[in-house]
Order: sequence, then C-alpha cells, then structure tokens
Amino acid sequence: MKLSVSVKRQSLALLSAFILAFFPPIVHAGETRGPVTNLPLPRFVSMKASEANVRRGPSLTHRIDWVFKRRDMPLQITGEYGNWRKVQDRDGAGGWVHYALLSGVRTVLVEQDMIPVHARPDPNSPVNAHFEEGVIARLGSCTVEWCRISAGGYKGWTLKTNLWGVGPDEIRK
Repeated sequence: MKLSVSVKRQSLALLSAFILAFFPPIVHAGETRGPVTNLPLPRFVSMKASEANVRRGPSLTHRIDWVFKRRDMPLQITGEYGNWRKVQDRDGAGGWVHYALLSGVRTVLVEQDMIPVHARPDPNSPVNAHFEEGVIARLGSCTVEWCRISAGGYKGWTLKTNLWGVGPDEIRK
C-alpha cells in the first residue's frame, strides 16, 4: 500500500508535534532562541566572504548601510528573519546580512595591543607570542578565564578579557 504525499506530511507533522510536546528543546533560563534556526541569540559567528553588504532590512530591496570587508571577522548575530541574520561588529555597527556570507567557524578579535599568548592557561607559563590589537585569531577551547587562540602560525592561551567574539561566561571544549 502506498501512502499519498499529503498523508506522509500529516504523519510527519503529528510526529513532530508529539516530540516537541513531550521532549521540548533544552533552553537555559533567560536564553533566547532564534525563530529560524532555534540557535541561541545572541551568538557569535565569522564572515565567510571577503566582502558582505550590510543592509537596513532583511531583503535585497533594502538599502546597503555598510560593507564589511574583512574575511573571518567575528560578528554577533542578534536576530534572524528567513535567510537573513541581523549582525553587529565589535563597535556595534551592523545590520542584515544573508546567511550564506556567514560561517559557524569561531574567530575572535584581539582588543589589547601586544597581548601575551601563553603555552598554558597560566600567567606564569612561557609566552609563545604576542598578538597586536586588531588581529583576527581562530578560537579554540575556553575556560572561565582563558581561551586558546591561533593566528599566523602561533597558538596558545590568553585571557578572555583580551578578546572580542567570545561570551564572558562561555566555556568551549
């Protein structure tokens, strides 16, 4: 016996409703979820493209207010609408960007000049390098106070307070 497409869709919809009713998504107290992706808001991402038009609203008909021109730049998503994400940079400048121009690869922006990058998450450990203000680094694991970062062939640990693009309470393994 073959089921029609509409019967399959109805069955899938009923199954989905059952699962959501008895097994709701895990949401921490006070956490907001995006209406499109169901991912936490706000959250950090990076620019996949080397150039991205930042629009006043979530469509191609809206005026371009900014053009971000830095590949891998960390951005914070603060809203979602269809295929569009509302983003902002470290300075709060932003608007709506098409999701295809963004990546889930995490990067951070060095906010202090000549930050020490240590071999271990310990201020007494050897310093592997110093990163200048404005360097974009790949984000690795993070503890409560420290994050592992890498850029230009150098890697190590620095204090989370030296970075923009990671939440103050964020822990990464």
